[in-house]
Amino acid sequence: MDRRTVIKNLALIIGGAALLPACSQDKAKSKVALKNIDITADQEQLIGDVSETFIPKTTTPGAKDLQLHLFVLKMVDDCYKKEDQQAFVTGMGHFADQSQKLYSKTFDQLDTKTREEFLLDIEKEGKAEEEAARKNSDKKDAAPATPPAGKYSPELKKFYSIVKRQTINGYTNSKYFMTKEVVYELVPGRYNAHFPYKQKQAV
Repeated sequence: MDRRTVIKNLALIIGGAALLPACSQDKAKSKVALKNIDITADQEQLIGDVSETFIPKTTTPGAKDLQLHLFVLKMVDDCYKKEDQQAFVTGMGHFADQSQKLYSKTFDQLDTKTREEFLLDIEKEGKAEEEAARKNSDKKDAAPATPPAGKYSPELKKFYSIVKRQTINGYTNSKYFMTKEVVYELVPGRYNAHFPYKQKQAV
């Protein structure tokens, strides 16, 4: 093999080696374009699995069918403060770690019942902390109470809360919901002369 052929083949190998990492990185990125948070494909899938647990597919579309996990990411990226975005990403990592710690499985490997139990346990702990804080605020001259150390980190509960809130938000504002579940009329265009009417009693 002459020198020119060797150099040519070497250039092809180096060029291919440089291209392969870029391709693998593109595949590892989230499908939705984000400016402020860095999300991998695996993290996007995790959010999708959590959203699907909130709104599963039955005879009606589920969260993944409506791409609500992508809606969640866009809302976090566009509408939340930087500290909340950081807490969201950190909490997502804690969420994945807790799934491994409690069940020795990733969240996507859990069956539906176990997923629901996991989310309900997070919800229960968060509600208990909110109730304790409310009771403390009702006491006059009470010093701010230190939240009891729970099973789940504040960041994890923040992640859970945001995904739940924005999944519901996305669902109730989706084209499917507004055209199939709740038929929205901007201006009712009919006259109903037989609408039931009850006269108010005089005071």
